[in-house]
Amino acid sequence: MLTKSLSLRTAVVAALLSLLFTVAPANAFYLPGVAPTDYEENDPVPLLVNRLTPSMDPDDQQLRSVISYDYYHPAFHFCRPQNGPEKQAESLGSILFGDRIFNSPFDLRMLKNETCKTLCTQTYEPRAAKFVNRRIRQDYALNWLIDGLPAARVKFDEVTNTKFYSVGFELGAVEADKEPYLSNHYDIVIEYHETRSGKYRVVGVVVQPSSRRTTVDDSGLVQNCDVNDKLALNRDTNTQVTFTYSVAWTPSATAWATRWDKYLHVFDPKIHWFSLINSSIIVIFLTGMVAMILMRTLHKDIARYNQLDLNEDVQEDAGWKLVHGDVFRTPKNSLILSVFLGSGAQLFVMTAFTIVFALLGFLSPSSRGSLATVMIVLYTLLGFIGGYVSSRAYKTFGGDKWKANVVATPLLVPGVVFLTFFFLNFFLIASESSGAVPLGTMIALIAIWFVISVPLSAAGSYFGFKMPAIDSPVRINQIPRQIPEQPVYLRWVPSMLLAGILPFGAIFVELYFIMNSIWFHKVYYMFGFLFLCYVIMVITCATVTTLMVYFLLCSENYHWQWRSFFTAGACSIFVFLHAILFWTSKLSLGGFVSNVLYIGYSLLISFVVFVLTGSIGFASSYVFVKKIYGSIKID
Repeated sequence: MLTKSLSLRTAVVAALLSLLFTVAPANAFYLPGVAPTDYEENDPVPLLVNRLTPSMDPDDQQLRSVISYDYYHPAFHFCRPQNGPEKQAESLGSILFGDRIFNSPFDLRMLKNETCKTLCTQTYEPRAAKFVNRRIRQDYALNWLIDGLPAARVKFDEVTNTKFYSVGFELGAVEADKEPYLSNHYDIVIEYHETRSGKYRVVGVVVQPSSRRTTVDDSGLVQNCDVNDKLALNRDTNTQVTFTYSVAWTPSATAWATRWDKYLHVFDPKIHWFSLINSSIIVIFLTGMVAMILMRTLHKDIARYNQLDLNEDVQEDAGWKLVHGDVFRTPKNSLILSVFLGSGAQLFVMTAFTIVFALLGFLSPSSRGSLATVMIVLYTLLGFIGGYVSSRAYKTFGGDKWKANVVATPLLVPGVVFLTFFFLNFFLIASESSGAVPLGTMIALIAIWFVISVPLSAAGSYFGFKMPAIDSPVRINQIPRQIPEQPVYLRWVPSMLLAGILPFGAIFVELYFIMNSIWFHKVYYMFGFLFLCYVIMVITCATVTTLMVYFLLCSENYHWQWRSFFTAGACSIFVFLHAILFWTSKLSLGGFVSNVLYIGYSLLISFVVFVLTGSIGFASSYVFVKKIYGSIKID
C-alpha cells in the first residue's frame, strides 16, 4: 500500500522537473507569415489605412478612451480614393479586434521622392470640428499600413538607450496654448532594402505628422507648404483644410526577414526578466514546499491507517479517513459543474495549443488577427473534448439528465461569453466605433458555433456517455455524515482568497504586459514568457488546490468538488482586481461608454479565467482524492 502513495511524490517531482525544462525556449522566434513583395523602380506601393485608436498621453501616461473609429468616419473628413474606399480582405480575428483596412488616395512609387504633394481639400463644419478636436485631446492616433508594415513614429528608450518604432502617429497635437491643432501634412519616410539588382523590399515606415495652414492655387499646387502657422479647426464656422504629404525613400541594411525587430520593443527588459524570474522562483518554492509537506504527511497517514487495519485491536478512524463513505458523494448542481469542467478542458487545450503555435513562430505580427483567429478555430474544433469531458464527469457524478448535459455543454459558457460580447457591441455601435462587430460577422460566428462546435460537442458527449463511469475506490454511505464546524481559514471566502493569490502571482507580471498590449494597441510577441507563466500557473493551481482539499478532508468536510473548483478559480478575482488597479492607475476614461466597455471586457476575461483555473483545480483534486482513498484499506 505504501508503494501507491509514493507515486504521488514521484508525480509532483516529475511536474517540477518538467517545469524547469520549459525555461529553455523562453526566447521565441517568429516566421514572416507572408511572402515578401519585390518592387521595381517606380512600381506603385499601396498605402492602406486602418482605424484610429486612442494612445497614451505622453505627459501624464494616461489613456483617455478605449473606443476606436474608422479612418473614413464622416466627421474626420479624410481624403478618399477617387472611386471610393475599397475594403480589404481581413481575417475573422482581425474583424473582431476592430481592424478596418481600406485603400487610400496616396500615390507612392518605389524610389520616387515627393515634396508637399496635394492630396485634397476638405471643409470641416463646426460639428465635425468639435468631434475631431475632442479626439485630438484624447490623443488619438492614425494607423497606416505599407507593404504590411505599420506606419510608426521613432521614439527613444532612455532606459536601454535604444531607438524603436512605436506603431501609429498622432491625429493632432495640443500645444502650450491648450489649443488642439490638426495634423494635415505627413512626411513619409520609407526604408527599403535592395535584394538584387533592380529589386527592392520595404523594411520600415516612419511618418512625421505636422499641422500647417497651407493654401493651394487654382491648379492644385501648394503655395506655402513650409509655413509655420498651425491649423486649428474653428468650432463656430467652417474651416478649409488642405491635406498634403511628402515621401522620402531611404536605403537600409535591414533584411526583410528581420524588419519587424524594430517594432518589437521591450520596455525595460531587465525589470521584466527580474520580475518574471522572481515571481517564478517564489511560486516554484511555495509549490515545492506545499508538495513536500503534503507528500510527507500523506505518507505517514497512509502508513498509520494501513498499520491500524493490520492490528487486531482495531482503533477508530481519524482525520480524512473518517469521510471515506461520503467523499465521492454526488455534489450539488452536478450538471453545471460538469458543464464547467467540459468548457474548462476545452479552454485548457485551446490555450496550450495557441501558446505553442505562437511560441514556434506560426503567429507572426505580420499576419494581422491570426492569434484571435487561431483561438476561435481551435476552440470550435475542440468542442469534441469539451463534450467528452463534460459527459464523462456527469456520468461519474451519477447524473441522469443526459440530454440537458448534451445541450448545456456547448451553450452555457460560450453563451455567456457571446451574450456579454453582444451586449457590449451595442455600446460600440452607439458610439460609431470601428470595434463594433458587423451583423454579418455575428451571423458567421453563430453559424460556426452551431454548425461546427455544437455537433462536435454532441459527438464528444455521445462517446463520453458510452464510456463507463469512473469507479470510486470506496463505497458511498446511504446517510450523509454530519460536518463539524469549520475553522476560519477553511471557510469559503478566506480559503478562496488565500489559495487564489498564488496562481495569480505566477501570471501577474505577464498580465500587465498583456493589458498594455490590449488597451494601448501595442504588438504583443513575448510568447516565451507567456508559455512559462502558463506552465507555472497550471502547476500552482493544481498543488495549492490539492493542499486546500486535503485540509478540508482532514476537518471532516467532504464537500470538496465545488470548493476545489472555486479555490483555483479564485485566481479570477485577483485578475479582475488587477484590472481595476490598471483602470485607476493607467486609464483616465472620461466617457460613460469607455468605462462600461472596460469593466465589461474585464469581467468577461475574468470569467474565462475562472472556468479555466477552476477546471484545473478540480481535475488535480479529483486525481489526488481518488489516489489517497485508493491507497488505504477500508473495512
